[in-house]
Amino acid sequence: MKKTPPPHCPVDDALSRLQSAAEGNALQHPRSRRLVGQLATLVRDVAWGRAEMDHLSALDRLAAELAGFNADPHGAELGAALQAALDQHREVFESHVQTENCAAEVCDRLAPAPCQMACPAGIDVPTYVALIGEGRDAEAIEVIRRDNPFPWVCGLVCTRPCEFMCVRGRIDTPVSIKFLKAFAAERALSKGEYVNPPAAASKNRKVCVVGAGPGGMTAAYYLALKGYTVRVLEALPMAGGMMMVGIPRYRLPREVIDREVAMIEDLGVTFHFNTRFGRDVTLAQLQAEGFEAFFLAIGAHDSFRLGIEGEGDYPQVLQSIEFLKRVALGDRHMPGKRVVVIGGGNVAIDAARTCLRLGCSDVTLAYRRTRDEMPADIEEIEQAEEEDVRFNFLTVPVAVEGHDGRVTGLRCLQAELVSKPGSDRMFPVPIDGSEFVIPADAIISAIGQRVAQGSLTEIKSLGWTRRDTIHVNTATMATDVPGIFAAGDAVTGPATVVEAIGGGKRAAQAIDRFLNDIPQPNMPPVPVRRQRVAWTEVPAATKMALKRPHMPLLNMDRRRTTFQQVELGYTENMVREEARRCLRCDICRRCGRCVQVCRDKMGVDALQLGYLDFDHPGPTDFRLTQERCIACGACAENCPNDAMLIEERKGERVLHLCGTILSRQPLLFCDGCGASMGTARYRDYIRSRTKAVAPTIGRRMLCDACARKQSSMDRNIE
Repeated sequence: MKKTPPPHCPVDDALSRLQSAAEGNALQHPRSRRLVGQLATLVRDVAWGRAEMDHLSALDRLAAELAGFNADPHGAELGAALQAALDQHREVFESHVQTENCAAEVCDRLAPAPCQMACPAGIDVPTYVALIGEGRDAEAIEVIRRDNPFPWVCGLVCTRPCEFMCVRGRIDTPVSIKFLKAFAAERALSKGEYVNPPAAASKNRKVCVVGAGPGGMTAAYYLALKGYTVRVLEALPMAGGMMMVGIPRYRLPREVIDREVAMIEDLGVTFHFNTRFGRDVTLAQLQAEGFEAFFLAIGAHDSFRLGIEGEGDYPQVLQSIEFLKRVALGDRHMPGKRVVVIGGGNVAIDAARTCLRLGCSDVTLAYRRTRDEMPADIEEIEQAEEEDVRFNFLTVPVAVEGHDGRVTGLRCLQAELVSKPGSDRMFPVPIDGSEFVIPADAIISAIGQRVAQGSLTEIKSLGWTRRDTIHVNTATMATDVPGIFAAGDAVTGPATVVEAIGGGKRAAQAIDRFLNDIPQPNMPPVPVRRQRVAWTEVPAATKMALKRPHMPLLNMDRRRTTFQQVELGYTENMVREEARRCLRCDICRRCGRCVQVCRDKMGVDALQLGYLDFDHPGPTDFRLTQERCIACGACAENCPNDAMLIEERKGERVLHLCGTILSRQPLLFCDGCGASMGTARYRDYIRSRTKAVAPTIGRRMLCDACARKQSSMDRNIE
């Protein structure tokens, strides 16, 4: 089995080489040693998040000086190597300074939290979770909106990739990051504390955004903040795109979208609704109006066809996207009493649950694989089951049956999963002779979406991929046409709201560079660490006892008959307690040095932190430390990020990991001078190894200095 190479970071490589040179004997001249020491200090600042952009110009100058100092060949070679690294990996050095994150997770103090790296929008998750835990909801929303202008929307419908990477999930269950965000956004809006950041002065330059979905409005938001005049064209009669017409109201109420769209309008962004690009307005017309850059976020509103017999013969065979759009725009007629929905994704689940709310008495979802392989969100599947949606798994549709122009059923074959050479995934294969019919008055297809290219045909040079999506540079979202950028489902294919937001943000940054003739980056942006919030102290027993709360749901009768929001939200107490479950992975990088030194060097083995092992997590019990810890501080001394700290306060020595109190033990004090002498366990540990520490003279406990004085006095008396 081929081994994965260890992660590599040019900043860390440069620091290691400079430190080795500074500590070795190869440098032959004092001037070389001085320059190398200065360079090492500057690179260390970059690697530890303490640098400004001026550091890079200083590095350039000092590296050039060292490279040109021919009196010391080794130093000159080192200077030239550093110059090459700065030139070749300039973006990496700049990224360390600007984002305070190391994408390779090598630089200890800048190793990013897994949740932030998993977020397509790059939101600083640990920071806003910590702020919510302290009741600072408005500040949390301010942090979120630096990377995502739709915290309330995403708090309700995000697919939460951050939670899939949450380290707390290796102990019990992930922190409920998504619902914390929704609570904070609603609370901040309610209190009037949800405000836009100040926008830059107007640049009097115009950018046109095509599509008012999450990607388009995100780009508009960030461009408006940079001072650009932004116009958004939308074919629908309202903003929101697929958020508005593709996600049912029981998951995402319309007023949530309207409130966050209003925040973007407040920045001066103008919306032109019922306006189709390429038909109602052309690229040439917009260019004549003075628009200098364009962003395409047209979504994927077309559906793939089933390709089975009878599909096009009956008006009761519907496409899920068109069906959901009609319902969202006010058409609340049920498609039929008995409905079969074909598919296994979130759109299929949405269509099935929508049918129930329209009054359909029998709704069946047919999927060609098993329940475990459904791509839909597990919570959506469970809620659909609770609402009495029937599931037919391993079911392959083969024909639509009907009579007198009306659908009567869906003919299917039972399938079995078989393996194929060269693939780990099982594939459904129909079983001969297993044919059966699911009775139905209407059939809704939800097997996938695609981009409608019709509106973009006038842009002749626009490149397309084999998947019929717009071809872009993934680092900048630039298309093959200068000045035209694209993101969202039109680029990725059917994806998620948060992925579209991430693409829109990247595109806004690239459009700003394009309009200012700044060279574009070669690598995608690294998520930015917005701040390092102080941790909240939590006793170890509490940290272990806190459990992820269950989401309260609307009662079943209302769920089946109305489009009221199903998830009712957490209470304030639930939110504050849930935020305390966070392990603060923005501070602890889970290197395991604390465990190693305690177990292997000290022989105490007081830290049972099995979650630190990513691939094979073991048992974790923060409470165990109190029973075994000797409060020596070796773990804290060897922690590269100050995540493990030991402090003396109020007569105790307290050990904590990112605020989780692992151990607190009373201190012993010298009876002579009052100096702290550590804890009783630490004293016993040292005694067992040295047999001569902290001597007791009479009944007095003395430190070494006082003991020596006392011994000297005793000898003088003798």
